[in-house]
Amino acid sequence: MILIGDKLIPYTDICSISTVEDIKNTKANSFISFGYNEKLLTYCFENDLDYVVIVTSIKEAIYANSLNARYIVCEKILAKSIQKIADNYMFDSKVLALIESSDEIEEIALNEIDGIIYKNVLN
Repeated sequence: MILIGDKLIPYTDICSISTVEDIKNTKANSFISFGYNEKLLTYCFENDLDYVVIVTSIKEAIYANSLNARYIVCEKILAKSIQKIADNYMFDSKVLALIESSDEIEEIALNEIDGIIYKNVLN
């Protein structure tokens, strides 16, 4: 299980962006993150960047995987549905459920989601 943002587990820095220009101001060797945006998805895909995309639907998750997102992030309620599709179609992207505290990790594990990411990491 992937645990991003947990104080006990080291993780790669994540920089939130909203435009292509913002990418130029991110730290080297960090992931970039953004809410689903076709222009940013295409740019990241074409430039072979490691990125995290926050989705609100199964359709967005399918596009994100097809465009090589490293991680697909969504609310817990949606994660279970996306994970089922990801397993069936053997997504390369990993599905991460948004959580606020470590008390939620067990629930996510029992639902067989690839991992978690703390909401405060994506600010």
